[in-house]
Amino acid sequence: MSHELKIGTLVAGGDAVRVIPQIIKHGFESFSLTFWQTTKGVDLVETAKRVRELSEEHGFVISTVGIFGNPLTGTGDNADTLASWERLIDHADLFGTDIISGFTGRLTGCSIDESIPKYAEVFGGLAKRAADKGLRIAFENCDMGGTWEDGDWNIAHNPAAWEKMFNALPVDNIGLEWEPCHQMMSLIDPIPQLRKWVDKIFHVHGKDATIAWDVVKEFGIHGPKTFAWHRTPGFGDTNWSDIITILRQNGYKGTIDIEGWHDPVYKDELEMTGQVHALNYLKHCRGGQFIPNPS
Repeated sequence: MSHELKIGTLVAGGDAVRVIPQIIKHGFESFSLTFWQTTKGVDLVETAKRVRELSEEHGFVISTVGIFGNPLTGTGDNADTLASWERLIDHADLFGTDIISGFTGRLTGCSIDESIPKYAEVFGGLAKRAADKGLRIAFENCDMGGTWEDGDWNIAHNPAAWEKMFNALPVDNIGLEWEPCHQMMSLIDPIPQLRKWVDKIFHVHGKDATIAWDVVKEFGIHGPKTFAWHRTPGFGDTNWSDIITILRQNGYKGTIDIEGWHDPVYKDELEMTGQVHALNYLKHCRGGQFIPNPS
């Protein structure tokens, strides 16, 4: 027996076989494999085989495989996104995961309300395809620069949208890939939100934010000064001990995987410094190493 809640990081799916052996020594316990808009050019069967060999050698798990694009439009760089969702659903078991994650997509330039019917149509089919294989779909809560009225990537970035999504498609195997960061960037308090929505959270990204409330109070959110920053955990405003406590109190069996490459300070040559700090920090918030009780 050990900690059920593992701490890991995100790795580009096409790079996983090259990158994982270089960073596993730092103590990552899980990896979330991500693809941007398409899985074309990646042999999923061979990649899964190599990744499973590495997981057996080093003892990590693959938490999710993800495709991040707009599957509702099927145009331009997103022409293969829907087919990539289908491919990942069909190959997820080879990676040893039951979660496929990504954006919902949205009708470009349209409101969330206008995008819901197309979302329900596309993901109705994908959810059934996944359910037939015992798999779950988790949507990241990132706005990708979109608002309620307009956007190009994702509708799953606001709790009012989640209500509409889950009402339009009331199936058990669709949920969220949640992180506090994206909610804080919209000035939403993530802790009460987590308590309310925890049963729909299938995967957690390890990403935090810092909010400069002095800037908000002086300039608002449309002024010339940045009012919030994405942060690697350990450098932001969130109490991750609270997050892990809420997850465990509610029987969460997933992982927390660090989403790096966003911190304004711990970047470039300090990227892995920040990520390994976050890894150790999140393990500390989890309670440190597992200690068995006396018999």
